[in-house]
Amino acid sequence: MSLLEVIVLGLVQGLTEFIPISSSGHLVVAQTLFGSGSDHLFLEAINIGTFLALVVYFFPKIMTIVRLLIEKREGRLVRNILITSVPAGLVGYVAADFISGSAFFGSIIVVMGTLLVVGILMIILEKLPRLSEARDGEALSAGRAFLVGIAQMLALIPGVSRSGSTIIAGRLLGLNPKEAAEYSFLASLPIMAGVTLKVFLTDGDYLAAHATDLVIGNIVAFLSGLMAVSFLMRYLAYHDLRLFGWYRVALAAIIGVTLLVQL
Repeated sequence: MSLLEVIVLGLVQGLTEFIPISSSGHLVVAQTLFGSGSDHLFLEAINIGTFLALVVYFFPKIMTIVRLLIEKREGRLVRNILITSVPAGLVGYVAADFISGSAFFGSIIVVMGTLLVVGILMIILEKLPRLSEARDGEALSAGRAFLVGIAQMLALIPGVSRSGSTIIAGRLLGLNPKEAAEYSFLASLPIMAGVTLKVFLTDGDYLAAHATDLVIGNIVAFLSGLMAVSFLMRYLAYHDLRLFGWYRVALAAIIGVTLLVQL
């Protein structure tokens, strides 16, 4: 893998993991352009950078959650986060080998379709009916938290976007855009921590053999991810998801035209 490819993949991972345009979908597109095929271990390993970016950005919030849990036994938000994590965590664990080895999950056609469908949903989202307002992620019922988890599970399909699907679910379940994004990111921490732990426990030989590429890729992913999550939290304080929806539709159209030209 060339240095340019390592940097591009790290940049794509960092920017698109948190901005709701699908990191997995963009990584499939990037690898298709490079003609390098799917190195799922490298893509899993550079999640370490984006996981650390999320921890750094939300560190004060995480410390507040821990303090409230220990000192006041206020654990409703922790409960909701764990409930939301179950569907994607369970399916990801059981079907990990199938997902990493399936042509479906690396297909540019699948990415094009999911970019388009979820993009349209983002464009029309604010016109859709929603449940009663919820103040924040802590105020969600267990049932609503589980529904966000179902949306997070669907994001295992490339092009869907984990942040996009869970923010959409949060909006439909009563959260405002900013609170939906914050809950989405907090709820992703257990999944990302699990992926990071798996990489260290099961892929040590791969890490050692590709140490230089992975260090560079993760540094790029960390820095770009930190910028991306900071931007999105500021943006959603005043805007909705339509901009990202139009971007997804436009990218799907570009991919479609490119594929037709290559026929």
